[in-house]
Amino acid sequence: MAACSPTFNWRVVRPDNSGLSLLLPCKPDQAQKVVPLGGQPTTMTMLGCDAGGATFAVAMANVADESQAALVLSQWQALTLQNMKAPPLVSDPVASPSLKTSPSVTTPTQTGQLKVPGASLSPPPVWVQAQGQRADGSAVQGRAAYFSKGSGVFQVVMYAPKLAPQAVETFFSSLKLD
Repeated sequence: MAACSPTFNWRVVRPDNSGLSLLLPCKPDQAQKVVPLGGQPTTMTMLGCDAGGATFAVAMANVADESQAALVLSQWQALTLQNMKAPPLVSDPVASPSLKTSPSVTTPTQTGQLKVPGASLSPPPVWVQAQGQRADGSAVQGRAAYFSKGSGVFQVVMYAPKLAPQAVETFFSSLKLD
């Protein structure tokens, strides 16, 4: 039903030279900036848009050394949680990989494994779900996916005052790497 919603006009997006394809519910804006990833200045490409009161975004970069992917993704997760003033991670190794049965964002910050076809298995793709605050102090719920392929690292996020389960399912289940 979310796929037919006039609020969410889902379309396949393939960010240039990334090998990634995903569904976004709106036409994305694109930007690039140089950020320190793994201690090195790295060009990050970002795509994002807003629909149905939620922000949908994907960020990707190529780290110089594939062996740094796990460290970079871990630091990225911590920084994202810090920026949204969310509690620290609580790992749930028995959480279902299905987004439909994942825990509610009203629980503490949690993480679990995620299936992303084509992604590297080491480090394994993961999702992180948290409740925090925006810079203006308003409440925000966030869902993020972190994964890699070779030296490419990816973060896919959705932020909203209240996450819509169907939009979360459509967005995150669409992730694929060539």
